[in-house]
Amino acid sequence: MEFFNDLRDLLQPALKYVLSVFAQQYPRYLLRIVNRHEEFYAVLMFFVERHYLRTQGASFSENFYGLKRRRRPLFETERARAAVGGIFPEEKLRDREIWRSLLFLVGLPYVRARAQDYYEELGGGVQTDILSEDERRAPVDQTLPGRLRRAYKAVYPWLNTSLEVWLLVCNVAYLFERTPFYRPWLSWVGVDVRRLGMDDLRAAQQVLQQKLPQDRPHGVLATLKRILLTSPRLLLDSLKVLLPTAIFFIKFLEWWYSPSSPARALSVSPLGPAVPPPRLLAPHPQGIRVDDVEYGICALCHKAISNATAFPSGYVFCYRCAYDQVEKEGNVL
Repeated sequence: MEFFNDLRDLLQPALKYVLSVFAQQYPRYLLRIVNRHEEFYAVLMFFVERHYLRTQGASFSENFYGLKRRRRPLFETERARAAVGGIFPEEKLRDREIWRSLLFLVGLPYVRARAQDYYEELGGGVQTDILSEDERRAPVDQTLPGRLRRAYKAVYPWLNTSLEVWLLVCNVAYLFERTPFYRPWLSWVGVDVRRLGMDDLRAAQQVLQQKLPQDRPHGVLATLKRILLTSPRLLLDSLKVLLPTAIFFIKFLEWWYSPSSPARALSVSPLGPAVPPPRLLAPHPQGIRVDDVEYGICALCHKAISNATAFPSGYVFCYRCAYDQVEKEGNVL
């Protein structure tokens, strides 16, 4: 069941990437949305998830993979239900199950994302060896907010790890049929996850046919306008096809225009072939002798180059050696 999280983890970065690209063209309108992307994504997914829970009886990811949420009955009668067939009204989600599902589908991921961001803002996970001396010797804040921040930095990794271990144990128990819930909170929500049957597919097809306009206006734009005006919910129902297609198209364009794409070798630049880099200048007769055999050896200190520094002539020395040489002689080569 981890593919549910994988789909959500793909949608959010893709949406943020698209917003970042368009924010460069329209910063006045989209820059604030990009800066508050977690809140914007949470609000967007709230409406999407609520729509799918009300109409499809499943979350967006579950409906994408052909699953549904069923209100779990007190007593299981699988044989009787299989003999009768059809969709039972008592299995449909009520408002209580929908709002509880939204709490864990939208609220919990948002809280975890914000908790991780705050942990990183406090410097959590940063290696101490990359900190400067001033940051290491900074006085410790002994106020109450400072103590709470330090306590949060110490406790958050353990809480996050405990949650991940809890979810892993629940997944393993679900795989071995020890529990009917792939997430532990589904028991409190009062639902379980089942595959869509033929009755569910027929009911969804009938609802879709009722939403589609009967007359066919001429033109693509006229058709889209007609659909949006007559049935706005049809756009939300089509997200399970539009969003994966958009993600694939964006990833394809990213690969196509990347420097490592094989398409680069097939295309010919209108500016002609690439200009090769200039040849290395010969050393000055009165300059420093450079051994062109030993690679990575400084010609000044005759040791391995530390903090390599290149000069306009193309030769590379240690930064300290080159700096001292320029200060002393006025030139290097």
